[in-house]
Amino acid sequence: MGNVTVIGAQWGDEGKGKIVDWLSSRADMVVRFQGGHNAGHTLVVDGRVYKLSLLPSGIVRGKPSIIGNGVVLDPWALKSEVERIAEQGVTVTPDNLMIAETCPLILPIHRDLDALREDASGAGKIGTTRRGIGPAYEDKVGRRAIRVCDLAHLGELDPLLDRLCAHHDALRAGFGEPPVDRQRLRNDLAEIADFVLPFARPVWRDLDNALQAGKRILFEGAQGVLLDVDHGTYPFVTSSNTVAGTTGAGSGTGPSAAGFVLGIAKAYTTRVGSGPFPTEQDNDVGQRLGERGHEFGTVTGRRRRCGWFDAVLVRQAVAVSGVTGIALTKLDVLDGFETVRVCTGYRIGGESFDHLPPHAADQARVEPVYEDIPGWSGSTRGARSWADLPAEAIKYVRRIEELIRCPVALVSTSPEREDTILVRDPFAG
Repeated sequence: MGNVTVIGAQWGDEGKGKIVDWLSSRADMVVRFQGGHNAGHTLVVDGRVYKLSLLPSGIVRGKPSIIGNGVVLDPWALKSEVERIAEQGVTVTPDNLMIAETCPLILPIHRDLDALREDASGAGKIGTTRRGIGPAYEDKVGRRAIRVCDLAHLGELDPLLDRLCAHHDALRAGFGEPPVDRQRLRNDLAEIADFVLPFARPVWRDLDNALQAGKRILFEGAQGVLLDVDHGTYPFVTSSNTVAGTTGAGSGTGPSAAGFVLGIAKAYTTRVGSGPFPTEQDNDVGQRLGERGHEFGTVTGRRRRCGWFDAVLVRQAVAVSGVTGIALTKLDVLDGFETVRVCTGYRIGGESFDHLPPHAADQARVEPVYEDIPGWSGSTRGARSWADLPAEAIKYVRRIEELIRCPVALVSTSPEREDTILVRDPFAG
């Protein structure tokens, strides 16, 4: 039995929560390795709904869960989330939650900067969640981040604050804002330190011990490959690498630890926020997909843009992230469509493309080339075997496999964990 890495193969919101929960019940340890608290997962366990933004999904099942160094951590959001799920009967302790000592912190000044920039961006708005995630990653790369380990050394914070404030004070002045209130920041950190520090530890060592002991590790990705800062639809992307190759750098393991890479893709396509979306249906079709799929963001409540399945983009995601198998979710949302369309290529003017060009202007101009596939009148909802699916639905899944050049490992047919058709067990390698 090996490890499994779960990543989104579109723009996030593919239904990873259910799949991760299904896998975490069989894993020995669950690890978050990138992103912040913008990446919401909805879990439905025994009829109860849990909404997680920062905590690894394994925490609901009592599995040892790790927040790796590749995550930017908002300690106040962490405390709020821990308290919220405690009210639902889930107890979080240092025995089941471990946080990398080297995690950079998201500070109030990061949230301030995120909002100031977004408000001033006009037509250049990216559509951030305004939670300070991007600015926190900037400070990490700029070598001025305050990290979890610094909470144990607040008396030695001055050199860090000098570097941090030299940067932020200049930016704030440009927006007509006062300098950073250093004493208030110190006080805020002192207040939250006692909550965070008991969870802090060298998680790379825990992971190394688990690997040496042959434990099954589930690496839980946030967002999707098309939001990767290198491989996504730049600049309308997140601030971290979302591809499976990040598991090692973001957790303290080697590249081989990723194991089976399970890419999650909806049977159609959605996107939240700004940016290119070649197959978007801003019409009755998009409305129908959104209503039937309940397409609203877990964290923000923002309505998702909806469109047909884009095989070009998923094929690209499969290639750059080394996807071993696809989990196809929300197949039931397509029930009742007379015809289902799949994008198989693009055109810009008279030129054909088998991939999405990198420049934003070209991305905005691409026209999708569609293949029409007969729909099905029967229901796929709740199906747990191929025999439960209409023949046309099976043909649709098989055609997607051909177009994205990757096998479908499982099919999800409702938000319920058991409503899953398992083709290949990711933990079996």
